[in-house]
Amino acid sequence: MGKKRVLLTGATGVMGGAGLQELLARSERYDITLLVRPSRKNHRKMKAYASMESVRIVWGDLCKYEDVVRAVEGADYVLHVGGMVSPAADHHPKATLKVNITAARNIVRAVKAQPNPDNVKVVYIGSVAQTGDRPSPLHWARTGDPIAPSIFDYYAISKCRAERIFAESGLKHWVSLRQSGILYAGILRNIDPIMFHVPIREVLEWATVEDSGRLLANICEEGVPESFWCKFYNIGSGAEYRLTNYRFEQLLLKNSLGLPPEKLFASNMFATRNFHGQWYLDSDHLEEILHFRANIPVEEYFAGLSKQLPWFFALAKYVPACIMRLFLRYLAHHKLFGTLGWIHRNDKAHIAAYFGSREEWESIPDWKSLADFTLASEAEAVRLNHGYDEQKPLEELTLEDMRQAAAFRGGECLSREMTTGDMATPLEWRCACGHHFTTTPTVVLLGGHWCPECFAKPWQYDAEAKRNPFFAQLWLPHHKGEQNDYSNCVLDITDYVK
Repeated sequence: MGKKRVLLTGATGVMGGAGLQELLARSERYDITLLVRPSRKNHRKMKAYASMESVRIVWGDLCKYEDVVRAVEGADYVLHVGGMVSPAADHHPKATLKVNITAARNIVRAVKAQPNPDNVKVVYIGSVAQTGDRPSPLHWARTGDPIAPSIFDYYAISKCRAERIFAESGLKHWVSLRQSGILYAGILRNIDPIMFHVPIREVLEWATVEDSGRLLANICEEGVPESFWCKFYNIGSGAEYRLTNYRFEQLLLKNSLGLPPEKLFASNMFATRNFHGQWYLDSDHLEEILHFRANIPVEEYFAGLSKQLPWFFALAKYVPACIMRLFLRYLAHHKLFGTLGWIHRNDKAHIAAYFGSREEWESIPDWKSLADFTLASEAEAVRLNHGYDEQKPLEELTLEDMRQAAAFRGGECLSREMTTGDMATPLEWRCACGHHFTTTPTVVLLGGHWCPECFAKPWQYDAEAKRNPFFAQLWLPHHKGEQNDYSNCVLDITDYVK
């Protein structure tokens, strides 16, 4: 057999760069095409690869179809990692929506334009942000849980819409892998006010950059079963990397600056809700198929990260903690994204979203009390109900299962027939608001998506919880009785997401 051709987008980024290194290490089996935006910075980054026999660089733009189709030509695999990510995505929401959604449309169109589209395997990298805030005791999650981007998170909106474009594309081989937070040596370079949007008492199952790179390359190897495709998976480096955000701060700061978080931050600088992060009930499924984890003990991994830090972190250890604390407090007062800035200006919408109320912000305890908490174990996990009999194999699901799932979402499955076990053929649905839409059982049951019309009017979650029991079990435990309306302080995203 000849070498496989792999198109990789996002090679200048963190995960894409790690994937590129893994593919290069297997260059006897792969020819690699890179679609790279032609900036001066990217030309410098790609200079070392331009003369490699196994690498073809297509200088172009994910938003330009003619560039995308040139890159896709001849590909056996499309690993779509590229696009806008945080923190740039938070600062440029309109660009994020345009780039991430347009790129998905262009890739699907380009694959369909190939002479053998059924043979092209397309991998989309989604995000943990798609399923939004999961405070305890709902911090254990899995695919199929409600799609629920956190309020004001346009990056999450873009990732949800892009994922749905792939899942509804009709391509024979697509898969969406929802990436978690990535641990890599440059993580401390991202000094940005959004760092304070992460609640101390919430959680994340991290993925190391090395595991993420291996994951991308392993997908292209022989032996990946046909059953892997046309599904959704959560990416995580496993139980060892399930950290509370407090523990994460401890490990990161101990190994970089030799300081505990209490020495640098006031406890009320951090939001108390409305971020994203889960411990996964199902991330081991991906490992069982692709075997990408190195399983390095987490403390050993963080110690290794400290050896790769930029040179100026060595100097930072000589800066008094009080000076760093003043700088971080200044950062938290950022006029658009700073948590303390919202409090100072009495930004009611952001205060409601990230704290519940000003009174709740004022009642945030000191570090000693804030750090004193326990979380349910996996054995004690609260599993959200998906509205149908999940004990049945997928190949045995019937139209009655679709009707039960739709009713649990406050709507109906309008189709009158369905081939048993056919998760790929679109059915007709109606949501509680009366919107009619067409999508596959896979998108609804396995992906957690629902009405696209309602999704185009984001964050009307209090109203949605009243009509949708599936969503209510996620929203009401922490928001019951709230009547928050964010419609006057959001971008009009209708043109982007419908």
